[in-house]
Order: sequence, then structure tokens, then C-alpha cells
Amino acid sequence: MNRLFASALSLVALFFVTTASFAQVQVGVRGGATWSNVSEPSLLQNLPVQPEFSPGPTGAIFLEVPLSERVSFRPEVAFVQKGFLLREGTSLNLGILDIPIGARVAYQIQSIQTPLLLKVNLSDGPVKPYIFAGPAVGYAFDGRIRTRATALFTTKNMDVPLGIGGAINHWDFSGVGGLGLSADMGAGKFFVEARYDYGFTRQLQVPLVNLPVRNRTVGVSVGYAFTL
Repeated sequence: MNRLFASALSLVALFFVTTASFAQVQVGVRGGATWSNVSEPSLLQNLPVQPEFSPGPTGAIFLEVPLSERVSFRPEVAFVQKGFLLREGTSLNLGILDIPIGARVAYQIQSIQTPLLLKVNLSDGPVKPYIFAGPAVGYAFDGRIRTRATALFTTKNMDVPLGIGGAINHWDFSGVGGLGLSADMGAGKFFVEARYDYGFTRQLQVPLVNLPVRNRTVGVSVGYAFTL
């Protein structure tokens, strides 16, 4: 993980050096939350338990390089947690009382992602709505299965390491799109945005079974960017 993150930072630093001569280049940070799930193959749609959206954190550093008055190029280095959630439940009937018994199982995969986005401001002025889109490459460096029993009381989380690189693919190629709103604040600008990440890469690599399980992620972030 440390080598991967250092390489990503080196790429950002190299890009910064090569673009520092451009006027109004901005650097920024953002942080927020994601809700991730996976596509459901037809083979799994008839099962009693279906994947649900799993919450997780996200954060990024980025550069914003103007290409015209309203269009800019925005490369990012981001941390994203992806995966999905399963809830399985039943009940124990004691005659006068129904006791719910079940479990919450979260598959959580931590990834470093590099979106390469084009951003378009939709208006001028101190407050600007904008849209953005582009491809992204992600690399999963860690994962876990987090389980928690739910009955009359909720147990503590129990984590089991999830092997990445075996049955689960390290790489994830996706398309990212979203919208946001920025406002001038001090020496820079404050912004809030929402995005959708549509994965194209099959995440499960099971011998003799070709399941089209792909990541689907929505997220919201707030951040701040300033001119260099």
C-alpha cells in the first residue's frame, strides 16, 4: 500500500511540475462518503438474500488545470471503499414473543483510484454549478469481511481478511460522472459534489464460473481548492 500511495503521489507531483507554468492551476482536497454495491448476475437474482448498498469513506487530492474559460482537466488520486452488504434474518417464535435473529455481513474493499476527469462550469460568477466525467483506474490493496450478529442485541464487529488477487480482482476500470456546486471562499473555493462510479471490470474470478459482478458506487463529497 505504501509503495502504491507513494507512486501515486509521485505522479501527482510530476504532473504539478509539468503544469505549474499554466495560469490559475488549482490544487484541492475532498472527503466524504460512498455507498457501494455490485451488479446482480441473473444466477443470483433468485436467492433469498440480495446485495445492498454498503457505506464507506472516501477522500482525494487533485489538480485542476484550465483548458478554456469553463473547461478544465482534473486528475485525482483518491481512496475509495467499495463492496456490498448482505443482511440475513429469521425469527424465533416463543409463543408470545417473536425474537429477530440475523446477521449483517459487509464485504469491504479498500482501493486507490485515479480518475481523469473533464470538468465543465455551467455558469460564471462567484457561485458555479458544474458537471464532470471521465475514466478511472482503481487498484484494490486490502479487503475484509465484517460480520455482526443482530438479535435482541447487536454484537461487536468481527473482521476476516479478504484475499485480494485470488478470486477477487485487484484492478477495476470504471467510468465516473457527477455534478457539483462551488462558491468562492477566501483565497480559494469551497465545493460540494455528488458522483456515480460505474465499474466495467468483472470483480470475481472463479474457475469455470463467469459471473458479471461489477462495482457500482455513489458518493458525496465536500472540499476546498485554491490557486497555486
